[in-house]
Amino acid sequence: MKKFSIFIYLIISLNLIIVFLYFFYTKKIQKNIKKYKNNCIKYEQTLKTTIQDLNNESTLRNNIEKKLYNALQYTYELNSKLSAVEERLKLISCYQQKYEQINAKLNIQLNTNHTQELELKELRIRLEEYKLSATEKEKLLINSENRLTMQFENLANRIFDHSRIKIHEQNRLTLNNVLYPLQEQLNTFKKQIQDNFSKEERMRNDLTYEIHNLHQLNTKITQEAINLTQALKGNNKTQGNWGEVILTRTLETSGMREGHEFHLQVNIQETNGRKLQPDVIVHLPNGKNVIIDAKVSLIAYERYFNYNDKKDKQTAMNDHIHSLRTHIKSLNKKNYQELFQLKTLDYILMFIPIESAFSIAIEKDPTLLTDAMNRNIMLVSPTTLLVALRTIHNLWRYEHQNLHAKKIAEKAGRLYDKLRLFMEDVNKIGFYLHKTETMYNSAKNKLSEGKGNIITQIEGFRKLGVQIKQPIISSNISESSHNPSSLDSDL
Repeated sequence: MKKFSIFIYLIISLNLIIVFLYFFYTKKIQKNIKKYKNNCIKYEQTLKTTIQDLNNESTLRNNIEKKLYNALQYTYELNSKLSAVEERLKLISCYQQKYEQINAKLNIQLNTNHTQELELKELRIRLEEYKLSATEKEKLLINSENRLTMQFENLANRIFDHSRIKIHEQNRLTLNNVLYPLQEQLNTFKKQIQDNFSKEERMRNDLTYEIHNLHQLNTKITQEAINLTQALKGNNKTQGNWGEVILTRTLETSGMREGHEFHLQVNIQETNGRKLQPDVIVHLPNGKNVIIDAKVSLIAYERYFNYNDKKDKQTAMNDHIHSLRTHIKSLNKKNYQELFQLKTLDYILMFIPIESAFSIAIEKDPTLLTDAMNRNIMLVSPTTLLVALRTIHNLWRYEHQNLHAKKIAEKAGRLYDKLRLFMEDVNKIGFYLHKTETMYNSAKNKLSEGKGNIITQIEGFRKLGVQIKQPIISSNISESSHNPSSLDSDL
């Protein structure tokens, strides 16, 4: 009963270790997931706020530009009408002065003689002709102004439409080059997070299912081992191969992959020339390794199982325990843990593929476990080995998840940097738009609005008598010129 209690105690201790490791790493993973989820929410909120601010600023700017454009249009119309009224008032004033002068002269001539009256009539006729000529010239001037205005408007519209289309296309391509990679990274980042959550959920379900079926699987393996014992007894080579097959199946059942988490029959040569070939080398995430040696001793156990006489059974059991101790000593002499290139743990796992052979040996001689541990060797059966391998498999899984978490953090950092660069480009666009508007206003001021502008100086040549076909009206030029606010609104 005492021996059975020790065995139960070992099983309970292993289960407690597994439960502790499971809850420890589960809590750690949940904490990391919560942390990265909060970061994702923070980045999404920041991005939404930035986009909303940009939209609000663009809308407000468009409204102001529209109002400014309407005010400028109205001002240009008033200036045009005011110029026309002033010209007509000047003509009327001029005509009125001449008419008064003629009337004065006419009164003088009437008072003097009839000859002067005739001259007055002639002057009146000339005055009428002059009025007709002035009216025709005024009509011709108005028609010329209209034609020049239309031509100037058409030319200005063609020039500024071409510039607006070209600038709009360049800005559209620039924004697409910035926004498309940003959208791709957001979609990739979102998909990777969803995949990680789904993968974690599937892994938890798989782990629960595997723990639930672990007992049934071990029972099946033990039964198969007992059946094969009858066919393999008496041939040590066949027994050794069969033990390696059982060990390989146990490794694969735990979820490990050959060539990745473990390797079989690795040849190792020490510096002194001695060659070793461990049955299995299991790799741990921290760069360490665990060596597993498969021990198959079926002859003495088979005799114990088939004998009916108590004395014969005791003799067979003693031989079975002696065989195990002999293998423990030979395994200890190999000193696997001292191999520099392997970086193994301080102990080696000695695998006994038959569960009942392991259990009955421990039950009959409990000191077998202690003696093995003193020699840095741990005896394991399919059940205890599978539990240990599942723990190692979970450690690898958590290692892979931590690597994915690092990749997510790196991508989040790159996404943040990309957003920062995008904001800098937007600020540059606003700066150059403002600079373009300032340069346009400066050029327009030099052309037609400022003191000593080009139009005023050119009109001075016309007043000095330079022959021209059609005059330039500065108010019409200002009215038909392209407004930078319309350019901003198109963008």
